[in-house]
Amino acid sequence: MDKLSKEEVLHVAHLARISLTAEEIEKFRSGLKVLMDDIDKIKDVKGYDEEMMYTPIKDKARLREDEVGEMLSAKEALANTPCKNGNFIEVPVMINE
Repeated sequence: MDKLSKEEVLHVAHLARISLTAEEIEKFRSGLKVLMDDIDKIKDVKGYDEEMMYTPIKDKARLREDEVGEMLSAKEALANTPCKNGNFIEVPVMINE
């Protein structure tokens, strides 16, 4: 198979929350197939199923101690927010289902 189905492309678009034109769907049918093939190649690499490596060095992370600092006032915390409601930050709803 050298292309994804139209339904598969539309499913990916739905997950990404984007709308596609008919031309874009055709364009992405082959482009996404190439991407999926590359992901399959990565999965075939020896050691892919082994324990994940989170850092390339074996040393434990060098962390600093937490220090208590000054608290921001509500006014300061909300100063750069694009949408606010009273003392709350408004964010778009991300889960509709």
